[in-house]
Amino acid sequence: MLMRGIANPPVSWRYCGDQLKSWRTIAGVSREDLAKESNYGVETIKSMEQGRRKPTRRVLEVADQMCGAQGLLLAACPYLQPEPVVSRAPEFMAAEAEAIAVHGFELVLIPGLLQVEDYARALISGHCPPVDDETVQRLIELRLGRAELLNKPKVLFNFVIYEAALRISVGGPDAMEKQLQRLLDVGQQRNVFIQVLPFSAGIHPGLDGSFTLLESPERERMAYEEGHAVADLHGDPEKVSDMTNVFAMLRMRALNEEDSRRFICKLMEDL
Repeated sequence: MLMRGIANPPVSWRYCGDQLKSWRTIAGVSREDLAKESNYGVETIKSMEQGRRKPTRRVLEVADQMCGAQGLLLAACPYLQPEPVVSRAPEFMAAEAEAIAVHGFELVLIPGLLQVEDYARALISGHCPPVDDETVQRLIELRLGRAELLNKPKVLFNFVIYEAALRISVGGPDAMEKQLQRLLDVGQQRNVFIQVLPFSAGIHPGLDGSFTLLESPERERMAYEEGHAVADLHGDPEKVSDMTNVFAMLRMRALNEEDSRRFICKLMEDL
């Protein structure tokens, strides 16, 4: 079966493939000979040389010996590994601190800006792998400190919170009662709008995950996504536009502010 490469291969694949072809050509080694010696098909070797497939260690080992590269082809192996994930969370928090508008959708947790201490402590203490008490306290203070942004009267905050985030018990009933009351209190501010997206809304575009949209004082727009060990900040206009449209759809599907308040009050009665 012919193995096909990916649509947009990494630069490292293309560069290594080009070097593989160059060394083979200079040494007078045919593609067929390299394929036979390394136990790969000719088309697979061709795909590697064209950068459409990642050159394997086996191919590089055989080519290094056959072409007399003296380890230069094998030296590419570490650079063919996936790039380490770099968290953009610090960059996001810096942009958030300067933003003139913050629009957030949360799928399973209360937005960080709205979390009370007991709720935040339960989340951070339950981190895996575990962190020490000093780190827990530092992260709690950092999260609670961010809430001061809500006191900027000229900054607009829109939050759409999925019902699951309101029902998942984080820290126990007492913590959840404080947390839900916090939502009611903050929602009274003229610059803060909170809407609940109930289960009854059915399938919605927010099921792919939580995200936040930011607008800078220069009217630049960014989008932030955070997941398990991943935190990405996007500035690409097309990506930001797509996520802005998703947020608009979520707001339309969510309860209005007053109905959202009644929904939260009912949840508090049921605790």
